[in-house]
Amino acid sequence: MESSTPPAAFHRQPRRAMSGRSLIGALALVALGLLAWELRWVLLVLFGAVVLAVALDVPITLVRRLLPLQRPAALMLVLAVLLVVGWLITALLLPEVIEQAQVLSRLIPELPARLNGLVAQIPQLHDLEMKVLGGATWDQLQPLGSQVLGFAGGAANSTIQLLLIALLAVLLALDPRSHQRLLVAATPRFYRPRMQLLLRECREALGGWLAGMTLSAVVVFLSTWAGLALLKVPLALLSALVCALLTFVPTIGPTAGTLLPMAVALLLGSPAKMLQVLVLRLVLQNGEAFVLTPLLLSRTVNLLPTVALMAQLCLGALLGLPGLLLALPLVVVLQVLCEEVLVRDVMDRWTEDHTTEGGSASPDPQPQLR
Repeated sequence: MESSTPPAAFHRQPRRAMSGRSLIGALALVALGLLAWELRWVLLVLFGAVVLAVALDVPITLVRRLLPLQRPAALMLVLAVLLVVGWLITALLLPEVIEQAQVLSRLIPELPARLNGLVAQIPQLHDLEMKVLGGATWDQLQPLGSQVLGFAGGAANSTIQLLLIALLAVLLALDPRSHQRLLVAATPRFYRPRMQLLLRECREALGGWLAGMTLSAVVVFLSTWAGLALLKVPLALLSALVCALLTFVPTIGPTAGTLLPMAVALLLGSPAKMLQVLVLRLVLQNGEAFVLTPLLLSRTVNLLPTVALMAQLCLGALLGLPGLLLALPLVVVLQVLCEEVLVRDVMDRWTEDHTTEGGSASPDPQPQLR
């Protein structure tokens, strides 16, 4: 007795069920994406706290290997050492930094006169100045006040975010295993061992990146300070400190850090001194980008410059300065997740069933997972 259900309809029913599930899954993903966008600042603070907690976890692990201490005691010891080292460095360098900052503050009122002297020597710059001044009106200059107030409000908001990041980082570093168990428990049972491996690899990649970038920043600070001191450029220490801090923003940061010593050399020295500073920074920047950083990060992460730059531009446009600062750590974590989940768990197991039940070639093979 033949079945009353047509064969075509019988084969279409599973596809309709799968399409319904796919639609529900797509709607759930869209809802999660909208929720994540609404909570983007909370997620940004949380991720910044995770990055700082990983930075604290590296010395904590080292201390626990050397001394028989529990994790809270090791955390207190690391924080105490960081405070003492920070106080010593501040006591050694802060007087000179304050003195150079005072010199810079005295230099700022003299900028118009110095710039007018430079413009008078170059006719092209004089014509450009006349065009800029001729196009400037009061209506164009009036929004500057609101921009200054907006900057002050943004600075206060950033200060609060930094305090929250520091507090959350200490709490995460105090008991990371409980937070890891919480994340593992939120995954399906069959994937929990894999989730533990992913968390461990993300922590190792992020810790290696932070350690490598910290060593790179120290080398950039010392070499830039020594080079500018040899060239007898004013404000050498302050310029070197700015260049070292901007090392944590690869691709964009070193270029922006070069502007301060070049401007100081041009205003307090001469165009020839500015060219010397430019050559020095180009040599140091290329050495750091193509020799030092690849050597330090060869065993941890290998980020393509194009990926790093696009991540910085996208997150900087979406989230401003905090997104720009956290773009590279986020790319490090996403790279590990893509390699382990997307490539190994999905793409490497993706096969095609090219045969039907009768043994003939299927005209429309459906991809399946083993």
